[in-house]
Amino acid sequence: MSDNTDKDNGKNMNRRDILKGLATIPVFGLFLVNLWQKIRRDALRKSNLLGDLIQEKSPPAVISGLSDSRHLKLGIIGYGGRGSHLIRGAGFATKEWTDTVSENARKNKLDKQFETFMTQEDLNVSLVGVCDLFDVRAEQGINASKNEVRPGGKPKQTATRYTHYTDLLNIKDIDAVIVATPDHWHSRITIDAAKAGKDVYCEKGLTRTFDEAIKVYNEVKKTGITFQLGHQNRQVDANEKAKQIIKQGLLGKINLVELATNRNSPWGAWVWGIHPEGNAQTIDWDTFQEPSPNKIPFGEEALRRFFRWRCWFDYGTGLSGDLLSHDFDAINQIMDLGIPKYASSSGGIYFYKDGRDVPDVWNATFEYPDKDLTILYSATLSSNDPRGNRIMGHDATMQMGGQSGGGSVHGFIVKADSESTRYKDRLESGIISTQYPIYTYSPGSKQIDGITSATSRYFANKGLLYTYREGKRVDPTHLHVKDWLDAIRSGGQPKCDIEQALHEAVACHMATESYLQGKQMEWHEDTHTIEPVDKSKV
Repeated sequence: MSDNTDKDNGKNMNRRDILKGLATIPVFGLFLVNLWQKIRRDALRKSNLLGDLIQEKSPPAVISGLSDSRHLKLGIIGYGGRGSHLIRGAGFATKEWTDTVSENARKNKLDKQFETFMTQEDLNVSLVGVCDLFDVRAEQGINASKNEVRPGGKPKQTATRYTHYTDLLNIKDIDAVIVATPDHWHSRITIDAAKAGKDVYCEKGLTRTFDEAIKVYNEVKKTGITFQLGHQNRQVDANEKAKQIIKQGLLGKINLVELATNRNSPWGAWVWGIHPEGNAQTIDWDTFQEPSPNKIPFGEEALRRFFRWRCWFDYGTGLSGDLLSHDFDAINQIMDLGIPKYASSSGGIYFYKDGRDVPDVWNATFEYPDKDLTILYSATLSSNDPRGNRIMGHDATMQMGGQSGGGSVHGFIVKADSESTRYKDRLESGIISTQYPIYTYSPGSKQIDGITSATSRYFANKGLLYTYREGKRVDPTHLHVKDWLDAIRSGGQPKCDIEQALHEAVACHMATESYLQGKQMEWHEDTHTIEPVDKSKV
């Protein structure tokens, strides 16, 4: 005991002697004394902030599933851009893709796509069925099922092409299906798959219309299939960390959340390329437009609609189902908000005068009177300004992403509010400054990733391209597919099950209907209906 005390006294004496000695040097000594004191203040500030405010939890491990317990056979319905990514998440990619990304990695060590794919977990599945209305994409799906360059090596079985989705669903050996068609086909395929006893992973948004969403919800609940909605942001560790921080009360009472989408490229506005092999012989146009409310003959306009379908309400909901849905689901994951009571929206086609009918500038407001909370969503497809998302509380604000707010790529910062009640004493004493974060979360390893295109940067900033587990870069789409497959094997529920899917679908459809009808929409929980607000009764 006395030895330790002597040592501590010695350290204190040394500090005092050093400070006295430095003080004898007029200018330089004063500088060093102030520097020493600043270092000690910063250390105290950090210990005071983190020591009693934040209870740290370990992030989830990379491997914690049931992939070795039962081999599953998958079918893919819709092998387009998103469908091919989902199948890569399951462990299958075309030879053209693996050749391209492996060559990119050879030329540029910062390009991690090939490494991320090859090091992902073998999910113990086979791709045995492919259905697409475009011959070229269907053949790509078949090619992916045969490619031996994959996690786990040579596939156990390869795929057969089916010209209509019902033919694929009739194959008894197929355990589960991934639905990655345009939105106007989601409900019909999902309902038929559920009736056939197939588990379903359905890409977001859930459906094209509100009525379809209720029908899907009812059928999934009735049949008891394992359903996952395609919000891979459910696997992003930053969202789980943000949920933890908010649950611990660091932000105080939250009354306002701001969500933002910014894009500024033709691709970001869904002006996707028209494949040179797309024609009346290679595309089943009549089947494609069968569920849509408006029919047009095959021709140049049909080709535009087939390859750029998100630009029309006949096939999707534009900004609502494509981009708002991601941010709304992330906030719902973080804050457990559920379905809003009211929604209203406005906007227009202000930049892309190309015949589309979905807006390219759009704003939506969601009201939660029982939670004293409003969510504001603002989107433009003609500006890249990275605004990020903000969760604003009485005591602090959480800025998620967006360079202007200081948030890291798919991370976040928390800054105290100058009028905070909780931090009042610490603000007045200088322990906390409103100029600097009281908490910063920047997930991942120290490696730099080769994200070069504007589109890739957008998705990376949203946390949709990759996340990190134990310092390892992982594709969240792979984790989301794995989560679904693990739930099938265990009999549990995946992270974005039908209940979470209904929250997203109803919120997005309320905003869409508000835009189309020019009225504020109200959700009725007891009847599972939405209708315009009757202003005369307010």
